[in-house]
Amino acid sequence: MSTVWLCVVVVGAASILFKATGPVLLGRRELPAWLAGPVGLLAPAVLAALVVTQSVAGDREIVADPRLAGLAVGAVAVALRAPLLVVVVVAATTAALIRLF
Repeated sequence: MSTVWLCVVVVGAASILFKATGPVLLGRRELPAWLAGPVGLLAPAVLAALVVTQSVAGDREIVADPRLAGLAVGAVAVALRAPLLVVVVVAATTAALIRLF
């Protein structure tokens, strides 16, 4: 097994163990109310941070390129309540067409 695959396996196992600690430690107990609110907001915040980072991040600078146009068109499609597949196709097509020209 190569070093790369060993790293993949170790990181995957660590991820599974990390994700399992919550249910194992909490069991069937509910989260306290003061903690349930912020935990519910973590996933959207992390997703938004990943989208922004992947859309405008360059090599240590902010870049406005076709990815940003695709994101904007995708956001409009989401605002118009388009299905997820349509949003992805429209955003990818927009970015591809802009890169083409």
